Amino acid sequence: MTKKQSTAFVDENKVAFITCVNDEDMYRECLLYLKTLSVPAGITVEYIPVRGAQSMCAGYNDGARATDARYMVYLHQDVLVVNKNVIADLLSIFRDETIGLVGVIGCRSLPQSGVWWDGLRTYGRVLHHCETESVIDSRCMEPDGPYIDVEAADGLFMAIQYGIRWREDLFTGWHFYDTSMCMEMRRHEFRCVVPNQEEDFWCIHCPQEKPLAPEYKHDQKIFLQEYGKELQPEI
Repeated sequence: MTKKQSTAFVDENKVAFITCVNDEDMYRECLLYLKTLSVPAGITVEYIPVRGAQSMCAGYNDGARATDARYMVYLHQDVLVVNKNVIADLLSIFRDETIGLVGVIGCRSLPQSGVWWDGLRTYGRVLHHCETESVIDSRCMEPDGPYIDVEAADGLFMAIQYGIRWREDLFTGWHFYDTSMCMEMRRHEFRCVVPNQEEDFWCIHCPQEKPLAPEYKHDQKIFLQEYGKELQPEI
């Protein structure tokens, strides 16, 4: 892939929202919020649900193949995007063609574990609505400017402007697909950033509380085998 993505079959004025779906009620709520977002003049939007995905990476690759959009927003079915101007905000950030990915929360430098929330400097903000009548404002440090470079961002919301494939050859489940994509961005010399959300947050995440899946450690091992030598953890 060249530094600038080929635009031969890409609609430069289209944004696609891609979601792996296994809960129709949850996705319906997610879609309700997406359809109330402000759409800048000249921009078209499409919504791509991927059902029956074998893994997050495989599902996201299927979703990417189903659109010719230049800008793709990959988000979980349990994420409600409440920033009405998110499309304009993303397009503004992506004017810098060195930026490949925008997340809403992540870490400046990955630790040796490869787990972004173990990092010494975490940035971003997400509201978590895990239980009825309970909302937690997961707020990390805020960038001094409009955004800050991070080494990894969480996969609940990831906007991408280049057609880099998700590593379904490595990650056949539901973990570390997001951190892997951030590392792939770096391999292609693109930056990952998290925006300033000091005035207002972008997303509400509504996950069901559950213990860490046993497959998590397996995928963590695969991640470290593939990218471990590229990590430069802060001490």
